[in-house]
Amino acid sequence: MQFTGALDANTCPHPTRRTGEGVESERLMERLNIGVINQESLRSRCFGGRVAGTARCVLTPDASAETLVPVGGCYRLIDIPMSNCFNSGINKIFVMTQYNSDSLNRHIHRTYLGNGINFNDGSVQVLAATQMPEEPAGWFQGTADAIRKFTCLLEDYYIHKDIEHIVILCGDQLYRMNYMELVQKHVDDNADITISCAPVDESRASDYGLVRFDDTVRILQFFEKPVGVDLESMRVDTSFLSYAIGDIQKYSYIASMGVYVFKRDALLDILKSKYSQLYDFGSEILPKVVLEHKHNVQASIFTGYWEDVGTIKSFFDANLALTEQPSRFEFYDPRTPFFTSPRYVPPMQLEKCKIKDAFISDGCFLSECRIEHSVIGICSRLNFGCELKDTVMMGADLYETKEEILKLLSSGKVPIGIGENTKIRNCIIDMNARIGRNVVIANSKGIQEADHPEEGYYIRSGIVVILKNATIKDGTAI
Repeated sequence: MQFTGALDANTCPHPTRRTGEGVESERLMERLNIGVINQESLRSRCFGGRVAGTARCVLTPDASAETLVPVGGCYRLIDIPMSNCFNSGINKIFVMTQYNSDSLNRHIHRTYLGNGINFNDGSVQVLAATQMPEEPAGWFQGTADAIRKFTCLLEDYYIHKDIEHIVILCGDQLYRMNYMELVQKHVDDNADITISCAPVDESRASDYGLVRFDDTVRILQFFEKPVGVDLESMRVDTSFLSYAIGDIQKYSYIASMGVYVFKRDALLDILKSKYSQLYDFGSEILPKVVLEHKHNVQASIFTGYWEDVGTIKSFFDANLALTEQPSRFEFYDPRTPFFTSPRYVPPMQLEKCKIKDAFISDGCFLSECRIEHSVIGICSRLNFGCELKDTVMMGADLYETKEEILKLLSSGKVPIGIGENTKIRNCIIDMNARIGRNVVIANSKGIQEADHPEEGYYIRSGIVVILKNATIKDGTAI
């Protein structure tokens, strides 16, 4: 999922720089915009000035269903970029939806429209994937393709609102960022394109697009998911980040976050020029743009918490990391909270439970069970004798009454939730799953990959994934 924002040229923050001379690493830190802009000053510019009233943005998910994946128990992935935008003063948003968008539309309406967040003069509009007269049939093929198909709409804003800069944000990540800092650096550097980047270690480096840049922070090379010799060639000296990352030997690569700022004219040139047949910015367009040296492409280093949750394992690990103390990431900050749909459900109800290092969401019913190092989503039901460890349970969309549960049990069926004396470990349980009594889910054989959709589960990277709406019968062992 990705997000695009636009800012009026007349309302971008004025350049802010440190004064005085320093060592080379300090000058590089300044060029990278690390610790340069005061947060309160930026918020004043966003909410006290004209930026909030004139920002434009477009959220373009590659697959609408993925943007609604629960994270942290009660939030949805789409809430991350949406909240970051709102907290940054960007409050006029277009959401480009792909397939399976009904639930996404409902979430957007409940959270950011209607009785949800008050955007004042802001707006959120949904733009569904549409076959254009001159385009072949099919869904969006990538972020660049989605934006290209709606350039007519964006150009109308450019003409009437004097839009100068476009922000593109990736949506399958967990982080908190004030996007005005990124825009500030982009303006200061007079860049055509600015790529927000983060230091990563070797174990994860091949999962991302890696960059190398010179002492002016101009990107010289962009290599998408390199391996072997190519990966080694992208190693950089990160000593200038020692204050933030500690072990500079471990974090010796700089990865693109999939977060960009484009000058309006540069974006239109790229989308309509010789790159008009390319669909994705990260994997196709940006490596070529950097290589040809036609555009000034700059880097901005982000040293805060950042986790890409685009894979089963990364999603699993990021959720469980939230339960650790001290947590590296907090969903709530009084100045920059994350927002989600108001769900009018009762508080959690606990009866003789043992809980250690866990997130338990509203609306849950837990009876004499044990939970450790786990995230329990909204409206989950766990019965007597259940044990969950290292588990992400996404929750349920609805309650079943006691009468409905008794009727299901008497007819040999399984209610939503987890039945009595069931033991689960190292597992992701998707929404509305029905897991019976005396079930054991532990992957004791250590299988890394397996497909059993007819039985209601997959195994990915050794993690058992119970499918949405799946039924796991009484006594099953996985």
